[in-house]
Amino acid sequence: MNDYLLSVVLGIIEGLTEFLPVSSTAHLRVAEALFHISLGDGYWKMYTIVIQLGAILCLPVYFRERIGRLLSTFPKGERGDRTPLTHPLGLTIVAFVVTAIPAFLLTKIIGKHLESLYIIGTSLFVGGVVMWLIDALNARSEAAGPKVSNGRIHTWAMETMSLGQAVWIGACQILSAVFPGTSRSMSTIAAGQLAGMSRAAALEFSFFLSIPTMVVATCYDLLKSLHGKGANPIGVSQIDSHGWQVLAIGFVVSFLVAYGSVAWFMAWVRKHGFAPFAIYRLIVGVLVLVLANHTAP
Repeated sequence: MNDYLLSVVLGIIEGLTEFLPVSSTAHLRVAEALFHISLGDGYWKMYTIVIQLGAILCLPVYFRERIGRLLSTFPKGERGDRTPLTHPLGLTIVAFVVTAIPAFLLTKIIGKHLESLYIIGTSLFVGGVVMWLIDALNARSEAAGPKVSNGRIHTWAMETMSLGQAVWIGACQILSAVFPGTSRSMSTIAAGQLAGMSRAAALEFSFFLSIPTMVVATCYDLLKSLHGKGANPIGVSQIDSHGWQVLAIGFVVSFLVAYGSVAWFMAWVRKHGFAPFAIYRLIVGVLVLVLANHTAP
């Protein structure tokens, strides 16, 4: 396939799957296997980091007004009952720190698992089961709404989150770093729902948490790759004009598709549950395991 067309296809895949609870890593890994992209090629490894960064950067743009309101109310919050630690922005940083330190220490395990289709397929399947069960467990409370005080859900907005919920979500996000295919968004959304958050509140916090988490992770990997460090590195001087054009196409396509995906997902979740995504994960998980068995040496 032509490199430019391939870049468009991979950019679309990344943009569609980065924030949906279906694992962008799994989809890109499968696409790379189907398109026979060498995982030992430093350029294509760097390419996946670049298009992921393109998708992530759509969030500050999409949530610019929401971020502006949160900044204007920091640190006391809209009702004046928050602190720098319990304000939504403070909780986002807390959850990020809880994730970042263990994830950094486990980088060797993460690298070992990243290319395993067996682990990706299993993580997709297990995550689908978990997401389906949790969403079904909260379905009645979601339907009843915030007026019912004795339901499972007691946190309907980020502004009323607790410090404990943020720590719990950050801890659960580590799973997505160690086991590719788990999906960062699936782990944080499901964790939020288990902690008594509504679908919309858990999803919004998941989006906000992904900004520092993914920006730091992708920028760190990108700098290592461009400076000729780490596994399969590639220096800036090694990229020709064709390579830069392919990167630019993937970055822009990923950004635009991710923006539309986030807008659609936010609207969908307010009216529907996560069951369709859970079913999709189950199906794709089985297909990936079949692919892994077929391609095994």
